[in-house]
Amino acid sequence: MDESRDKKVTPEDGGNTNESTNDASNETNSGEHSRGSNGTVYENLESSGMNKNHAEFPIVGIGASAGGLEALQEFFDNMISDPGAAFVVIQHLSPDYKSFMGELLGRHTTIPIHVVTDKMKIEVNHIYLIPPKMNMTIRGGVLYLKEIIGRSLNLPIDIFFRSLAEDQQSNAVGIILSGTGSDGTLGIRAIKEFGGVTMVQDDQSAKFDGMPRSSISTGMVDLILSPDDLAKELANYIKHPIINHTSPVEDQLLQNQSLYNKVIAILHEAKNVDFSTYKQNTIVRRLEKRISINRFVKVIDYVSYLAATPKEIMPCLTTC
Repeated sequence: MDESRDKKVTPEDGGNTNESTNDASNETNSGEHSRGSNGTVYENLESSGMNKNHAEFPIVGIGASAGGLEALQEFFDNMISDPGAAFVVIQHLSPDYKSFMGELLGRHTTIPIHVVTDKMKIEVNHIYLIPPKMNMTIRGGVLYLKEIIGRSLNLPIDIFFRSLAEDQQSNAVGIILSGTGSDGTLGIRAIKEFGGVTMVQDDQSAKFDGMPRSSISTGMVDLILSPDDLAKELANYIKHPIINHTSPVEDQLLQNQSLYNKVIAILHEAKNVDFSTYKQNTIVRRLEKRISINRFVKVIDYVSYLAATPKEIMPCLTTC
């Protein structure tokens, strides 16, 4: 799909086509590292667990630009009314027009919608929209706004996603929908490195596939689907018994330590990556993501799936 296609972009559909770089070589993160036989460095941030800033529910950041309004409407058409999460929508909005996103999106969901004001606290089962002319960050589950001065390169999705990753860590979910450029790519990487979940609209359904393709190219995306399927899979993930702590992975591993050892062995054999130096509770948190995304409840079933499914190795590596 050619992202340079000539299509009319309305203010609500995202008029900002600024591009960010895919080169994250200047990004530094503290934590443990393991290097594969091909030189790839797999990061494991020790901070990627629960912390004092965590909300008691997942916080889902959704980034969209050109073509994003249609994708957002399709997404919320298929989202249940009580998902048990909060949604923060970061869209490229024209600074020269009033945004009607709240009204347009409200026709497709019964979930309450708010245009964010500075220092607004996030609540479960609510949708929060970035206002025009603002960048937004999150700290301690509270949204903060900063006015954009001038018209220089601005990457609002990356800005929010990276703050979401640092603030909510494994509690964060990042979703990239239709858009030109590559805003959100570094944010997706940050969310993944801090133990969160990442999802991207597929290029077949995206009106503009620049942002989705750029995020997918990181190799750090858990699910690539159409907006309607992303909504359904996200709801399933949030309601999964492992994620809502009714069937903890740790309890299953305590009863059968050999399962944990088998996961480490499978990954080491496949990519020559040594995870034995990692703290077990960090690996467990990351395993929870893959087990839930693949809709398993029992760890033993996921381990069998991992051993028999080569395409699951890389997602498990980048998560674990």
